[in-house]
Amino acid sequence: MSAETHSDKGSTGTQLPSRKEQGSFSEEIGKYCVRDINQAEEGRKLIDWAEANMPVMTYLREKYSKTKPFAGYRLAGCLHVTKETAVLIETFKAAGAEVFWSGCNPLSTSDPVAAALAANDISIYAWHGNHEDFYWCIDRTIDNRPHLTLDDGCDLINTVHEHHIEYAKNDVIGGTEETTTGVHRLRARSADGKLFYPVFAVNDAETKWDFDNVYGTGQSTLDGILRSTSVMLAGKNFVVAGHGHCGSGVAKRAAGMGSNVIITEVKATAAIKGVLEGYEVLSMDAAAKIGDIFCTATGMKDIIRKQHFESMKDGAIVCNTGHYDCEINIKELEEISVKNRTIRQNCQEYTLADGRRIFVLAEGRLVNLAAAEGHPSEVMDMSFANQFLCHVKLVESHRAGQKLPVEVIDIPVSQDEFIAELKLSTMGLTIDKLTSEQTEYASNYQEGT
Repeated sequence: MSAETHSDKGSTGTQLPSRKEQGSFSEEIGKYCVRDINQAEEGRKLIDWAEANMPVMTYLREKYSKTKPFAGYRLAGCLHVTKETAVLIETFKAAGAEVFWSGCNPLSTSDPVAAALAANDISIYAWHGNHEDFYWCIDRTIDNRPHLTLDDGCDLINTVHEHHIEYAKNDVIGGTEETTTGVHRLRARSADGKLFYPVFAVNDAETKWDFDNVYGTGQSTLDGILRSTSVMLAGKNFVVAGHGHCGSGVAKRAAGMGSNVIITEVKATAAIKGVLEGYEVLSMDAAAKIGDIFCTATGMKDIIRKQHFESMKDGAIVCNTGHYDCEINIKELEEISVKNRTIRQNCQEYTLADGRRIFVLAEGRLVNLAAAEGHPSEVMDMSFANQFLCHVKLVESHRAGQKLPVEVIDIPVSQDEFIAELKLSTMGLTIDKLTSEQTEYASNYQEGT
C-alpha cells in the first residue's frame, strides 16, 4: 500500500485502502494511523497501570528527561504495541527523541494503547490485524530517515538493509534487537557481511532472557491459551516444542497448573534439562499421538506439520509462542481439513475427513500477545531498561565521535548488574557485598587447598 492511496476525508474515520475490508480508521497523513483515536482515554489508563509496575523505567525517565540525550535524534521502533511498550516509547520521548513506531506482529497491537500514543503526539502506524499493511506501517517509520532503530524480530532492520541501503550505511548510527529469533537473524546477516550498523543484542542480556523470556513467556502464554479456550490444564498432556528460555518457562507454568508436560527437542542438552525437571521427552511424532495441548517455542519452521496433525487426537489444541507464525504449518492443516470455523475468539476449529477436530489458537501467531496482553509489566521493566540504555550508549558514542564496531554487540555485564540492582532496590530488597578480603581471594590464583 502506498501513501498516495490514502483517503483525504480528514483525520478521523478515514477508510484505509486494503484488499480486506478493515473498517474505519483514525489517521493523520504523515503522522499516525490507528484503529480509532477515540480509544485514547482507555489506552491511557492501560499505560498508567503498566507504568505503576515499571519502577526502573520510571527512574530512567526521571533521570534522562533532565539531560535529554536523544535531543535531535530520530528513532524508529518496531515492537509489540502493548501498554508496557508505551512506557518505553514515552520514556524515549521524555528524553528528547522524535519517535516513529510500528507493531512487530499483525495481531499484537493494543488498539487503545496505539490511540493513546497517537494522542500523545507519537507518530505511530499500528492496529490489531494489519496483516496486509504490516510492511506499509514499517515503511512509514522509515520515511523519516531514523538515526536509531529498535526492533523485535528484525523486520525493521531487514527492511532498512534491503530496501533503504543508503539509510543503513549513512544515516543509522545503531540499533537494538529484542528477541531470540531476531538476534539469530542478525548474527547470520553479520556473518554474511551484510550488517551495516552496530546492533545491541538486548535479548541476550541476563536481565532479559532469564526473566522476560522465562517468566514472562511462561505466564503470558498460559494466559493466552486460557483466554482462547477456557479449558482445564490440570491432567492434560501439555506438549512444549523447544526447551530453551521461552519453552522452559511455558513448561514450568504448565506443570504448575497440573499438566503432564512433554518436551520435544533437537538439542540434546536442552532435552536432558527437561528430563531432570521431571518432564517426559519424546519426538514430535510420538508426542502428537498423545498430546492434548501443543505449544511451539523454537523459532524454527514446520515444527508441527501434516504428519503430526494426521495423528493427533480429537480436540487437540495447537498454538505457538515463538516470534514468527511459521512453526505451525497451517497451510498443510487446511489441505487435510474438510471445513474450518471460528468457534471462539482467537480459536479456529479445523475438522478433518474422519471427523476429528483440531483447534488452532491466534492463527498460529504469538498466542501470548495475539490472545492475551503479553508479558507482565514487572519483567518488561528490565527488558525495556536494556533497550533504553543501549540507545543512550549509541547516542553518547555518536556525540563523542566514537565509532562502535559494526557487529552484533553483547550487553555489558555492568549494565546487566546495574539494572538488576536497581530492580532489587525498587522491590525493597538488599543483597550482600564481598568484603575486600573476599574480593582479593576471588582473583588470587595462588590460593590452593
